[in-house]
Amino acid sequence: MKIALLQMTSGIDPAANAAVMVDAVAQAKAGGAAMLFTPEMSGLLDSNRERAAQHVTEEDLDPVLSAVRSAAAAQGIWVHIGSLAVLAADGRYANRAFVIDDTGAIRARYDKLHLFDVDLATGERWRESATYRPGEAAVVVDTPVGTLGPAICYDMRFPDLFRSLTDAGADILSVPAAFTRPTGQAHWHVLLRARAIEAGVHVVAAAQTGLHQDGRATYGHSLVIDPWGEVLLDMGEAPGIGFAEIDPARVADIRSRVPAIRHRRAIPAVERAG
Repeated sequence: MKIALLQMTSGIDPAANAAVMVDAVAQAKAGGAAMLFTPEMSGLLDSNRERAAQHVTEEDLDPVLSAVRSAAAAQGIWVHIGSLAVLAADGRYANRAFVIDDTGAIRARYDKLHLFDVDLATGERWRESATYRPGEAAVVVDTPVGTLGPAICYDMRFPDLFRSLTDAGADILSVPAAFTRPTGQAHWHVLLRARAIEAGVHVVAAAQTGLHQDGRATYGHSLVIDPWGEVLLDMGEAPGIGFAEIDPARVADIRSRVPAIRHRRAIPAVERAG
């Protein structure tokens, strides 16, 4: 089964980003993909809060979401929007992923649970919680490529989330991202391969790449990883569309050989010795 990934250099103009995504939907369909995956913050990547605030709206009014839903319906293809910034009920933003079916209907939403608040050795300082509210629940959804468990970027560092998703039946995990270059070089491949290996699942990680209009630089290297930890696709640093073939039967095969998911146990309380 073929999937497509869009690796983007999203900017500060939602209309321009939407045009790239709509074109990618058509390319994915033409390439024979059953589903297209896009990165975190596909519709707007802007660290200037005042400027970004001009474009962040309620979900129902988001022009990028509307454009991609229309394109999915017109092309007859499923699309997983890695995330968009949308205005939540309490006035803060939600970093929200969408799974859209081939009629343009929204089948699932997921708000990023873990927010990226960090000071890097490079001098970069990120405070996602200053603008965004965390999500409150994980979700799984049936798609043409398997039972999908969505996560977003920083979520990848919290294996309990992925245990919950696979316990709920997920056999493919999505981890769209806008990873910084220093952390990407150090941790991107190893963490995503670990998430695939520990549960015997496919991992699909569509990523932002390059130098963005707001001055940030992202790592790229959108990945598709099989349940054995083999990298099926690494898109490097160039923006564009990539394709990969995934075999849902591979999940059952790997889990039969390394049945770790069946051996999971609730961990009892930890006792301090000595």
